[in-house]
Amino acid sequence: MTYDGATVAVVVPAYNESGLVGRVIETVPDYVDRVYVVEDGSTDDTWAEIRAAARRVNAEAARADGFDRRVVPIRHEVNRGVGGAIKTGYLAARDDDIDVTAVMGGDAQMRPELLAGVIDPVVAGEADYVKGNRLLDADHREGMPRFRYVGNRVLTWLTRIASGYWTIGDPQNGYTAISQDALETAGIEEMYEYYGYCNDLLVRCNVAGLRVMDVPRPANYGDEESHIDYRSYVPKVSVMLFRGFLRRLWRKHVRADPHPMAGLYAASAGAGLYAARRAVRRRDDGGLGAALLALLTAGLCLVAALALDRNHDAALGRRRETLQRPSPPESESPPATPVEQD
Repeated sequence: MTYDGATVAVVVPAYNESGLVGRVIETVPDYVDRVYVVEDGSTDDTWAEIRAAARRVNAEAARADGFDRRVVPIRHEVNRGVGGAIKTGYLAARDDDIDVTAVMGGDAQMRPELLAGVIDPVVAGEADYVKGNRLLDADHREGMPRFRYVGNRVLTWLTRIASGYWTIGDPQNGYTAISQDALETAGIEEMYEYYGYCNDLLVRCNVAGLRVMDVPRPANYGDEESHIDYRSYVPKVSVMLFRGFLRRLWRKHVRADPHPMAGLYAASAGAGLYAARRAVRRRDDGGLGAALLALLTAGLCLVAALALDRNHDAALGRRRETLQRPSPPESESPPATPVEQD
């Protein structure tokens, strides 16, 4: 089975999603060739539910489509984080030469009827990585709790600076699709495994020169419970973003293709540190004046660096205004036999 000539897979990361993950597995659209369900060291009945749902779907798929195993359950003995689960699914899809690999959470937040709109730009060759964005449409934002909206806005700007994709928003949106080429070039093996994996992946995509597209998606909150501990999430993701920012500058704008923005960022940081030092020693003659001058220099260098950075990779980030095509395409070729997984 193919979708407009492309094979499609869905990765379903699941941690303590008993009562929800089975529903996700059974509602994955029929045009999806592989469903990699990665159980991430759960402490409830998630694994048993995954296996039961996989048996039901695989039996139906074998009768209807000739697949002996459409759903591939994969288990982590210890919890590695949602990024680790998605990484495992990505690597399995890459090994199976899948053309487009999407992600649908095991918590049933992601509506299966919207999957076509996420994978379409990748199938059409318009983008290498596509992600949903709940901030593009005012109506879509109405379902988002206020504290999440504010936090999302802050993370959006921090991720834009770190990744270099200045038109991309809602970086925590997990409804995504990625091309086989991107899986081969973005350094998936080293992808961050905690909740900030999606931010880290954007940095890696930019370093690899990949095209990223946002598509509108409504917020959808149901019976799921968040597993995020914000006391550890905020500092961990902040450090990860700062490291990603430095990694992007070094690999792309210093080592590979030197660019003035890197020097301006460095000058801004140096002047800022000098200003702080002089301010601490403000009793010295001229200390405060020197600190203010250095602070002004740091600000000007930062503004110049951000302006250059914003324009440099503008062509790599795009938005699509329509949510999805009217209906999915018909199957165009016989299904292939899936690679067995444990």
